[in-house]
Amino acid sequence: MENKVIIDLKNISVSFDDNLILNNISLYIRDREFITLLGPSGCGKTTTLRIIGGFLEPDSGEVLFEGKKMGGVPPHKRQVNTIFQRYALFPHLNVYENVVFGLRLKKLSESKIKETANEMLELVNLVGFNKRNVNSLSGGQQQRVAIARALAVKPRVLLLDEPLGALDLKLRKDMQGELKKIQQGLGITFIYVTHDQEEALSMSDTIVVMDNGVIQQIGTPLDVYNEPKNAFVADFIGESNIVEGIMRRDFMVELAGKKFRCLDKGFAVDEEVDVVIRPEDVDVVAPENGMIRGEVTSVTFKGVYYEIIVDIKGFKWMIQTTDFQAAGDNIGLSIDPDAIHIMKKSEYSGMYGDYSSFSEEFDELSENS
Repeated sequence: MENKVIIDLKNISVSFDDNLILNNISLYIRDREFITLLGPSGCGKTTTLRIIGGFLEPDSGEVLFEGKKMGGVPPHKRQVNTIFQRYALFPHLNVYENVVFGLRLKKLSESKIKETANEMLELVNLVGFNKRNVNSLSGGQQQRVAIARALAVKPRVLLLDEPLGALDLKLRKDMQGELKKIQQGLGITFIYVTHDQEEALSMSDTIVVMDNGVIQQIGTPLDVYNEPKNAFVADFIGESNIVEGIMRRDFMVELAGKKFRCLDKGFAVDEEVDVVIRPEDVDVVAPENGMIRGEVTSVTFKGVYYEIIVDIKGFKWMIQTTDFQAAGDNIGLSIDPDAIHIMKKSEYSGMYGDYSSFSEEFDELSENS
């Protein structure tokens, strides 16, 4: 059974100093969902979070919480709690007192407070840390205290604004797994803000991709990765070759001067389209066996695979392959129909997906240094 809608944003717009930050966005969030707002800096994701939390009122539109309008309801009267990138722990209080801070404000009994605090410290793997000074903790441990404090008051919804931004890569990875486990264990709604696409893909039930104050696409991580709606989404989530194509008919697209079978239909005959082909979906073959051919311009070893840039008729493709190719080699490329994804032209067409700048940027840097 699908979980019921807990939060509903309807036609929300917000401007600061004549800059439109959110442009008429609508979004619903289900109970127990891990939903991530993903996009570059300034796309409106944190503003959306602040509106849900009650820290900001929209210029127009409304927020509903289980069907009730939230206009004018302050943050402390909403069933939400927020964790920011700066954890804002109280430096003069120990771990235990930080965790129970919100519970004391609710005037709960001391036994109930202790029971909840112990439950929360166990949840975040900090049993035995009660009396520790928060300043003596590592970044990851401070993060856990902040999570325990936010969850202790049993919010229905937890808002997380780039909460792992201050942690190093290995710790981030560990905490991603922890957060997902905590969310599933408690069965509460997490609304998570990040610009890190890998974080979004690994943790979320639903991803909301935003740019310029507009929602570009909503879907599961698999949908958004495999079926991007436009060139912005394709480029923002993972690496993508985005080439110009012409839809000759259903299931047949022409790109780089060759016709390819694909799985897409419903476009006009000879409609100009954007074609997405992920670097890991291209097979390197002998030049005479390739559907298209090109020259390798650069090779980078990435551990498990080589990332090679290939010049095909002046357009630079990125390909990830486990077979070594040398710069200057001529190679053939083979692409299966299910690796080709057709998108409608959009305002983002022509802006992404060519890796020319990839090697040239570094050439310029080395010339100037």
